[in-house]
Amino acid sequence: MDAREELRALSAAVLAVTARQSVREVLQTIVSAARRLLDARYAALGVPDEDTGAFAEFVVDGISDAQWNAIGPLPRQHGLLAVLLRDPAPLRLADIRSHPRFEYWPKHHPELRDFLGMPIVHGEEILGALYLANKRGGEFDRDDEDLLRILAGHAAIALVNARLYERSRELSVLEERDRIARELHDSVAQKLFGLRLTADAAAALVTRDPERAAAQIATVRALAGEAADELRAIVVGMRPADLEHEGLDAALGKQARLLDRVHAARVRLRADPVPRLAPECEDAAYRVAQEALHNALRHASARTVEIRLFLDGAALVVEVRDDGSGLRPTDQASLGLTSMRDRAGAVGGRLTVESEPGQGTRVRLEVPVG
Repeated sequence: MDAREELRALSAAVLAVTARQSVREVLQTIVSAARRLLDARYAALGVPDEDTGAFAEFVVDGISDAQWNAIGPLPRQHGLLAVLLRDPAPLRLADIRSHPRFEYWPKHHPELRDFLGMPIVHGEEILGALYLANKRGGEFDRDDEDLLRILAGHAAIALVNARLYERSRELSVLEERDRIARELHDSVAQKLFGLRLTADAAAALVTRDPERAAAQIATVRALAGEAADELRAIVVGMRPADLEHEGLDAALGKQARLLDRVHAARVRLRADPVPRLAPECEDAAYRVAQEALHNALRHASARTVEIRLFLDGAALVVEVRDDGSGLRPTDQASLGLTSMRDRAGAVGGRLTVESEPGQGTRVRLEVPVG
């Protein structure tokens, strides 16, 4: 790679840190730039999840989707991967298998030779690590190490910014909760109080003055409609912050990781790059996925649940598959499925549900793009 190409790749990595992209997009840009700049065959970046011993983020470059799927589950913090998450010193090897902490790679994993690993450090904390292998035309040298250290610095900035954003989002959630509480108290609670008084008056008049009782019941109906409208307006204002700022893939990713931690079932997201949609379309897709996940984890006793997000022609598709007990014929008319169909119809989408008792369930939502 000539000097101009190197500068262009490095510039892309720097700009990604400051652009309004999701953290995963920024990390992917940095990994891709590292592989190109150092002329490596394979590159990866891992951010540990201390709660589970796995990785909160693990992005790769130089491996096709088919290869990645064949390799299997995400790696855990073991072997050389763990060394670079505990020691801030870089690691450069002519043969990765010569290191005493080398363990193995899965059956379909590409064979690695020379290796360069660089911890991503902020202050005294190791936030993650960059891994490169199989340099073309030679082995990694000190210049490669210095360049990778620069890219690790940009990755650290991106991860620190993500933490700051997460904290600010939590504050926003608390502020939003206070706003909703005020609106419920100031408006909806007063209407519900008035509705209760009017209903009591109607009950007292039913036998001795039916005409006045009917008028009171009409007032109850009107108050109930107003309260429902105001509750709907408040709920619309509760759109998840992740969905609003980072998009459907990021919001579903965080939902999957959360559910994977708190349930015995394994919950995973496989998301292709997808465009941003109108807010009401993204919200409908997110709520449908939430409902399908709830059904799989709470009612179907699923062991594994997979969320898929991808484009199919002119439609964005969200699929939730599980290996649970499946639906009974009477479940097709349940409130949850009715709600999902209503959400799909409201944005011009189409919902299909495929299930057999004991054979799991597939919920598929198609939303027109544009």
